[in-house]
Amino acid sequence: GLSPAVAWAIRLVLVFAYAFFVFYWIYRGWLVFREHYRAADWTPRDDIIGRLRGHRWAQFGIVVCLLYITMALFAPALGPTTVDQNILHSYNEENHIKYFDEEAGKVVSIPAGQANFNSKSKGAGDQNVAPMTYDNFGRFHPFGTLTNGRDLFTFMMAGARISLIVASIAIISSAIVASIMGLVSAYYGGTVDLVILTLSDGITSIPLLLLLILVGSLFSGHWLNRILDGGFLLGMVYAFGSWPFLWRAIRGPAFQVAEEEWIDAAKSFGQKPLTIMRKHMMPYVAGYLMIYASLSFGSIIISLAALSFLGNGLGITPPTPAWGRAVSLGQSYVSGPSWHISLIPGLMIVVLVTGLNAFGDGLRDAIDPETEAGTEDEAAT
Repeated sequence: GLSPAVAWAIRLVLVFAYAFFVFYWIYRGWLVFREHYRAADWTPRDDIIGRLRGHRWAQFGIVVCLLYITMALFAPALGPTTVDQNILHSYNEENHIKYFDEEAGKVVSIPAGQANFNSKSKGAGDQNVAPMTYDNFGRFHPFGTLTNGRDLFTFMMAGARISLIVASIAIISSAIVASIMGLVSAYYGGTVDLVILTLSDGITSIPLLLLLILVGSLFSGHWLNRILDGGFLLGMVYAFGSWPFLWRAIRGPAFQVAEEEWIDAAKSFGQKPLTIMRKHMMPYVAGYLMIYASLSFGSIIISLAALSFLGNGLGITPPTPAWGRAVSLGQSYVSGPSWHISLIPGLMIVVLVTGLNAFGDGLRDAIDPETEAGTEDEAAT
């Protein structure tokens, strides 16, 4: 008996409450494990968690990251409708919607795609479905509709999932390559380091946008381009272009730890190079890798949005939702009644990237307090 708006709001609150309860339960479980069950009384990780608990700027970043992770994980449950009904297969027979037609005086069934066609937001006359309103078919739209009548909130939730998946593929792949290259160059040095440095400079000199266009053209009909609707290839290209920056970030710490006495001791005991790099060097550079990876995550999100904004075969393949495409669709209506199409996705991108940078700044200060350049207020500004 609840209205669609109230039912959606209850579902939204329950999903986020459940997700944050799970995150808090995991955190409390770790504290209990540390206090009662862990063999070691203290580890460096304890100090890192302790500094993060008092770092408000980092906590803001953590909350933002958890919000967007929840959006990506529970995207099908958060939207007032489904991606399949509203975006991908809106004209299929199973995706018809029923509404009361006042002129006919009875309940009528039409395809969701036809309802979308009559619910466009183009800022002209009655062609606008604003945020927190209903369309003529009794469907509630928390963020309004797009220029093609699709629900913007559902579009953004599904876009959060594909954006975070592609960015995660890129960051994880580039971090793996960067850590291997950084440890090898620091352990062996000399010619090996020079070869990796030359390779890194060569990759850095390649314009990433041109590389993306080239790869998109070459693999346009390939089965690889169908994985994640082009997202997998994008992630691989970003990984290829990003690992030199992560490698440069950890190269210095890797060289520093390679000169420590415990590394020489491990060599004298006859440990293999792979074992030394994995057990004695990697834990030292892992913190720096996490810091710069979190900071690079935001730049990849912005790049993905920019590619989808440009269109013309770049970015995520339509009709799969992409944040940048929503900004592009509403570009002509920013100053009119349909301002929500570009503004809301743009604000979501800004908040996510700001949160990722805040988390990276806080993680840097927590891992290495000596690098803290100023107060939290200065960092936030």
